[in-house]
Amino acid sequence: MLSNIINTGWEPKILVFSTNNISDPGIDLAGGSHMPYSPAVLVVPVPCSSGIKPAWVLHAINAGFDGVFIAADGTDCAYLPDCTKRTGEVVEKSQSLLRENNLDPRRLKMAAICSVCAESFQSHMEKFRTALVKLDSSQEKVGK
Repeated sequence: MLSNIINTGWEPKILVFSTNNISDPGIDLAGGSHMPYSPAVLVVPVPCSSGIKPAWVLHAINAGFDGVFIAADGTDCAYLPDCTKRTGEVVEKSQSLLRENNLDPRRLKMAAICSVCAESFQSHMEKFRTALVKLDSSQEKVGK
């Protein structure tokens, strides 16, 4: 089934929440450097990764995105000294919300992406894309 998905050219749609000051410049660098990653990636900027609402993650999946990636501030957040802890809590709550709605929590990933982390962003997108393809392939076998 995985080969069928790959052969059809299907690309999982990934919504990326990216922070204005920290991860956006790294993602822009990836694009400006013509680093290849899926054209089915949509980036939405937010001020701070800890401000993402779990309902947004659920809404994105219900609206047709196959996965949501949080490009977190990490310890570089200009707004909150405990941003990493708070963002981790957002991820936990989001994954619980996905489970409550019979959705696989593996559809959500998070990683710290810094302003010069173009290669890291590209790598995360490729790994997440591959994981989503495998996830959809295995769920296709059991009838989603």
